[in-house]
Amino acid sequence: MKVLGICAGRHGGNSETLLKEALLACQEGGAEVKMINLFDYHIEHCTGCEGCTVQMGKVEMGQQDKYHGCILKDKDDMDKIVNEMQTCQGVIIAVPSYDLTPSSLYLKFAQRFLAYELAFRIKIGDVAEDPHTVAGLIANGGSCLDWQSLTLDAMSATMFTQSMYVVDKMLATRNGLPGNVLLRPEQLQRAHKMGENIIKAINTPVEERGWLGDEGHGMCPNCHSNLIYKGETHWDGIKFPFECAVCGAGGDLVKGEDGEFKFELAENGLIRNRYENDARAEHLNEIIKTRIDYLSRKHETADLAKYYREIKFPAI
Repeated sequence: MKVLGICAGRHGGNSETLLKEALLACQEGGAEVKMINLFDYHIEHCTGCEGCTVQMGKVEMGQQDKYHGCILKDKDDMDKIVNEMQTCQGVIIAVPSYDLTPSSLYLKFAQRFLAYELAFRIKIGDVAEDPHTVAGLIANGGSCLDWQSLTLDAMSATMFTQSMYVVDKMLATRNGLPGNVLLRPEQLQRAHKMGENIIKAINTPVEERGWLGDEGHGMCPNCHSNLIYKGETHWDGIKFPFECAVCGAGGDLVKGEDGEFKFELAENGLIRNRYENDARAEHLNEIIKTRIDYLSRKHETADLAKYYREIKFPAI
């Protein structure tokens, strides 16, 4: 039983402290524990080259024999980190929030995940099986929810490409300076509980796993996100009145007798569930069809592309 801790906060900071407390609980539960701080590793920015999805699409269409991975994999430490992560049954990630969202270091790391998208790699035969990793997320910042409001949900949105099922989330507030969390024993206790929940989830059969975090966390009954938005028609015609921005669940907002609004899932509301490999693998089909359509009509854009390419403005 292996659990990996990933920190995107400074050494000795509050995020690292909370992560260590959670990992102590995992260790007490019998897990082999490792921890990395992303500040200690070299991670290149995703260039948006689409080399990963182009390759995956070619393998899926029989135009390429093997997927060779991200073009940056020999230039930084991502391959080493992700390969280790995919051998673990549990992952706990602690990230500081400086202004509503996760830190830029974490986002740079997570946005490289697409080249390692497990659903796509399973679909094209590059990976044999889903490791069924469970995850716990810790967001930490100097203010309250109003200045960290997108952090946990943005972190949750990065979990799907690695098929990691989030069983617990924790928001640590009002920790402005390194060591501030040491004055908040209830937050340390909550982090310890997260570690216990990770061990509990690992020891639960995959088909029986469920949410172990705080009751009532988030509006979405599927992923416990608070980000519900008015739905729009998908590329294949499917549409829901409202959708979860994180997991893709579809349904409607219903006002209960207590006056509170709830997000109720439609009968087919989980057809886009990003927790499911098959549902995410459908996105590869969308990518392939969109690319084929563009390449078949690219010649129509030649003059316009030249026009925009030749426009020059002064830089700073």
